Order: sequence, then C-alpha cells, then structure tokens
Amino acid sequence: MDHTSTSETTAPRPVDFLEFAAACGGRLFRTAYLLTGGDAYLAEDLVQEALSRMYVRWRRLSRLENPAGYAQVVLANTFVSYRRRRSSSERVVHEFPEIVVHDGDPTLRLTLLQALRELSPQDRAVLVLRFWEDRSVEETAAALQLSSSAVRSRSHRALGRMRVLLGDGFATQAIH
Repeated sequence: MDHTSTSETTAPRPVDFLEFAAACGGRLFRTAYLLTGGDAYLAEDLVQEALSRMYVRWRRLSRLENPAGYAQVVLANTFVSYRRRRSSSERVVHEFPEIVVHDGDPTLRLTLLQALRELSPQDRAVLVLRFWEDRSVEETAAALQLSSSAVRSRSHRALGRMRVLLGDGFATQAIH
C-alpha cells in the first residue's frame, strides 16, 4: 500500500482564501461597523464569523464570479441572524471605541452612527446595503432575503426615521 500521496485525504492549504480574506477584509469590516451602529468589536466578530462560514465552503465558493459580493451577503445574513438570537452574554456599551477616522467631519460621522443605531437592525441593514454599499434594490433584497417592495418601503421608512432623529436643520448643516 503506497502512502506517499496524501493530497486526496488532506485538505489543500487555502492560500487563495487567505489572499481573498486579506483583500476584502477591510471592506467587510467597514460594512459590519455600519451595520452594528459603530460597535467595532461586534463588527470584528461578524466579519470573522462571515469569513469562517465562507472558509468551510471555499472550494465551491472560490469558483463564483464574485466571491466578494457573496461575502457581503454572508455578512449581512450573519448580522441579521445575530440580532435575532441576541442571547449573547456581551453587554452593549454607549461609548465609541477609539478609532482613527481620516475622512470627513468626525462629529457628523458620530451623529450619523448614533442615528443608525436607533433604527431596527433590519432597517439599518437596508440603509447600509442600499446607500453605503451602493447596491440596487434587487441586490439588497436578495442579500436580506426580502422582496424588492419590502426593501423600498423599509428604505423609505428608515430614511424618514433618520430625518426625524437628525432634525430638519441637519441636511443643511451636513452640506456646509
């Protein structure tokens, strides 16, 4: 019995997965950060969970036309399922962690994150995917397993809620 070849029984080293994770990790983290309303620790956990789900099926997923897009879908689904089970022992804090931000007005960013946090998880996911990730209604619906009309109505309702939370003068202030 010849034992020289073990490639059939040993899983290949996923070099391409490591490269994939390194290439899209930052974007996944930014999306998760917005989905969680600014909770960097939970965002890291969600990205790790999403990437681990992909790692298990990487042999098949690596053949997809757009694995990075699929990773965004997995991340959104991971976020929604996390919010559903919310039986985590972690406690929510009301302070932002020290994070270096190099773009825009930090006060504006914190105000927007606070307003996003006030929305329901599903509404927040719709707004982040539609407007931050610049996805179409159909792409957002597919990612969140909703109908297109549900995405449109949730977008409308969530944007209205954001306007109430931010106040009428905010749009004028944000432009200047």
